Amino acid sequence: RVRENKKRYGTSISSRPEIASLRLEEGHWEGDTVVGKRAGKEAVVFSLLEKKTETYLAFRIPGKTSEAVMNLMNTLHDEYGEHFSQVFKTITVDNGSEFADFAQVENWGSKVFFAHPYTSWERPQNERHNGLFRAFVPKGASIEGFTDEDILAAADELNGRPRKKLGYCTPEELFEDFLDAVYAA
Repeated sequence: RVRENKKRYGTSISSRPEIASLRLEEGHWEGDTVVGKRAGKEAVVFSLLEKKTETYLAFRIPGKTSEAVMNLMNTLHDEYGEHFSQVFKTITVDNGSEFADFAQVENWGSKVFFAHPYTSWERPQNERHNGLFRAFVPKGASIEGFTDEDILAAADELNGRPRKKLGYCTPEELFEDFLDAVYAA
């Protein structure tokens, strides 16, 4: 049973286009944060997963705050520039306080959707990849003990693994093909 959403940061996942769930086209993402030690204000990992290519992006951010998440999103927007809304057509996140300002991403042309509270199964691929990421950053280990490079290397390792469901291609290869198509258009 889906609980009634007390916090409404933006559009509900119920309104997300069906094509995002079916994984028929690139550009549909799921996002979340990976926490190390729960006590205190310390660094966390912000992860994004592209649903069709299964490309996993992981970034160390200074804290589990909406400011830290939006600073990272601004960096990604600067990196992709005018192609941002083609690379990030939709992004689905949970209702955590770190995503309080996330609806601002819609100003760049992307659509943002929020999962229902306590329903991690609405973003299953991201949750699964966060679990795979735990091989590099064990649960309960402080993220402070890992550098930005450590986090990026872990994501690169996951993206370099061939997958049967991807026709034995790697997520990295498929994402590069997607970016080539975006920039060629």
